[in-house]
Amino acid sequence: MQPRPEMMTTAEVAEYLRLGERKIYDLVRDGVIPCVRITGKLLFPRKAIDLWLMNHLESGQPLGADTPPVLAGSHDPLLEWAARESGSGLALLLNGSGDGVDRLIADEAQAIGFHLVHEDGSWNDPAHCGLGGLRDLVTIEWARRSQGLIVAPGNPLAIADIHALARPDVRVIRRSEGAGADVLLRHLLRSAGLDVSDLQVLEQRALTHDDAALEVSSGSADCGLGIEAAARRYGLGFVPLCEERFDLGMRRRAYFQPGLQALFRFARTERFRQKAAALGGYDLSGHGVVRYNA
Repeated sequence: MQPRPEMMTTAEVAEYLRLGERKIYDLVRDGVIPCVRITGKLLFPRKAIDLWLMNHLESGQPLGADTPPVLAGSHDPLLEWAARESGSGLALLLNGSGDGVDRLIADEAQAIGFHLVHEDGSWNDPAHCGLGGLRDLVTIEWARRSQGLIVAPGNPLAIADIHALARPDVRVIRRSEGAGADVLLRHLLRSAGLDVSDLQVLEQRALTHDDAALEVSSGSADCGLGIEAAARRYGLGFVPLCEERFDLGMRRRAYFQPGLQALFRFARTERFRQKAAALGGYDLSGHGVVRYNA
């Protein structure tokens, strides 16, 4: 028997679930079944379908109900907005990817957002993020984001690439230690043969992408590493450097909690996609794909 594809068509998922295709379309219309829409075609990530099936097993007390309804980890404007607009009821504690990893391991959060680059240029490998010991870990792609240098409007200092950060006339605002953006900054500097010690770095750190943008907007800093959406929100310039993958991580049992399910349902709506387009710098073609399922 041929193994089932990672991404199933409507006909394939109907056969897999032993349902009619019309019923699958009804489930999609009601926002019940996990799916992605690529160039108008519906696709169903097999791992996400398996998780969805587990949620429909007849059982008693839901697992993970004792974990606080907290969404921790890295800041993302689209995720922050969706958590509010979906009525998820999730409390946000966005202190960086590293802090999120610690809180997920300690059962202090139901889910985290994280974007951690590795030496080989790959992203969010649990074994390299400190999450390899969680035997019930699930990671789901949230979005691809454009990362780069947030600069003043019109880029008056002509900051064109990562090498420009070593110039003596460029003041750089860094993100918090352990934040995904700071890990990426050090990775990009190493690739360019530079080190943080080569930069004119401000003493204070920025907790979020928005904080970094505000430092540049106020004139306290000349640039900082951040996402395009933050630069656009404050009318600033942006120098793209790379595309990163931003994932959500959670224990398998937490996936089925009401707050996260409300968030996932909302993220399948057209309103969500319109917001991502308006913010800018987001690629949702892989949104909802299960990247890891321990």
